[in-house]
Amino acid sequence: MSKNPCRIISADHTGITVSNLERSLAFWRDVLGFEFSHTAHQKGELAQDITGVEGAEIKLAVLKAPGGHKIELLEYLAPADRKPGNLRPCDVGFVHIALLVDDLERMLHKIAASGWKAAGKPQTLKVGPNAGKRVVYVRDPDGTTIEFMQPPDQRVDSH
Repeated sequence: MSKNPCRIISADHTGITVSNLERSLAFWRDVLGFEFSHTAHQKGELAQDITGVEGAEIKLAVLKAPGGHKIELLEYLAPADRKPGNLRPCDVGFVHIALLVDDLERMLHKIAASGWKAAGKPQTLKVGPNAGKRVVYVRDPDGTTIEFMQPPDQRVDSH
């Protein structure tokens, strides 16, 4: 038996289930500037055995963030009884991803045209390890949430 127990090596990707793969892919690629990697189509026993969802059929696309983290967008074509999510940030099971940006106001203007909306108002954190960062949550029509964070050392242009 090994002295070293099983351990995490690194994070590979964040998966997000979406209702419309093309719409979400366009946002992550064209609005946020993530680099397109590849698409795949999983069905049959493979999809079912990986996900534990009986009859799963999935179209997916993978994109790479600046810095290398990957986002996997998944549109389930089956089963037929899929349900839209409506979790709030306070609800158990809610997940979000946080992205660092160099200009929060400009990013909010850029995403507004894509159907995403700020869930609140940008705030500057006053205490803790993120003190000085300006942060806000934004949500897409599916309820997917991204927290945008602007570090205090980033230049802010007046608009």
